[in-house]
Amino acid sequence: MTAVTCTNAPVAKRNFSLLTWIVTAVEIRRERAALSQLDAHRLDDLGLTREQAQREASRPIWDVPSHWQQ
Repeated sequence: MTAVTCTNAPVAKRNFSLLTWIVTAVEIRRERAALSQLDAHRLDDLGLTREQAQREASRPIWDVPSHWQQ
């Protein structure tokens, strides 16, 4: 069983320390890797296709949704 953790914390903030950025980047990478390992049933529960999950999982760690950059 694979657990997926979702963080709602903004990634890019003013006065973002390097250590905070590194910790957040590692967490994003771990979450995307977990997403890529989900089976079809779990992806269906999330409303995602395998292609969408793989596309998200292959994004670089600095490529985050714009609403995280507030």
